[in-house]
Amino acid sequence: MGVDAVLYRLVRTGPGHRRPSCVPAALVADPDDVLLELLKRVKGGGRTPLLDRVDPLGELVVGAEAAPQLLVELRCLAEVAREPAEADQVRQLVLLARRCLRSSDVEIRFEGD
Repeated sequence: MGVDAVLYRLVRTGPGHRRPSCVPAALVADPDDVLLELLKRVKGGGRTPLLDRVDPLGELVVGAEAAPQLLVELRCLAEVAREPAEADQVRQLVLLARRCLRSSDVEIRFEGD
């Protein structure tokens, strides 16, 4: 029951469509609950208000405008990472967040099972 992070590219199609379509562009999978465990360690400490909203059974959408805040909070996850797999998970998430910094037409969705 991990939480996958999926980078979606927002595709706008024609003037008749109000909402853009979302196309998956990158995935940081969490089959072994690595991210979920990291989130439990930092939750409620006041340093990760955005990540505290990740729901292991739901979805949290983080738009490009929130990427700077996400990067700050990912540093907090890096601080509590104990295993190489945890540090690698955080590194991959940082790469997704940096892609959001470079483009306003993407978003990251934290998708629970």
